[in-house]
Amino acid sequence: MSRARCMIVDTEPAAIASGLRAALGALKRRLRAQGASDDLSSAQIALLSRLDRDGPATVTTLAQAEAMRPQSMGAHVASLEARGFVRREADPQDRRQFRIVIEQAARDELARQRTAREDWLVQRIAETLSESERSDLARAVVLLERLAGI
Repeated sequence: MSRARCMIVDTEPAAIASGLRAALGALKRRLRAQGASDDLSSAQIALLSRLDRDGPATVTTLAQAEAMRPQSMGAHVASLEARGFVRREADPQDRRQFRIVIEQAARDELARQRTAREDWLVQRIAETLSESERSDLARAVVLLERLAGI
C-alpha cells in the first residue's frame, strides 16, 4: 500500500514553515468537513468549544477571546440559546452581568463532531500510510507538540 516517492526535502526553516502551514491548513479543513454540522457555523463551534474548555464567560469576554464584536457574539449566543446549547446565568461576582454556560446538549454535539473527525483521521492513517510512515508521523507529532508548546 505504500507509495514509493523520491522526495528531496528542504530543511531550511522557511521552507519547512511554509510546507507545514499549507499541510496543516489543508488537514484542518478536511477534519472540519468530517465533523461538520449543517446547522452550526464555525464561529458557533469555536464558541461552544471555548465554553467547554474554559467554562462560563460573559459575552464581552467571549467576543474578545474570539476576536469578534460583542454584538456579533451576542447574536451567536442568542442563536445557541434558542437551540438549548447555552444558557445565561447571573455572574456571581457582578450580579448585573450574565455569564454564558454550556449545556449538555452542546457537549454531546461537540463530542459527536470530535469522534467523527478522529474516526476519519484514524481511517486515513490506516489506509494511506505504511507502518514505517506511521512511525515517522508518530515522531512528527512529538515535534509538533513541542513547537506548539504543549
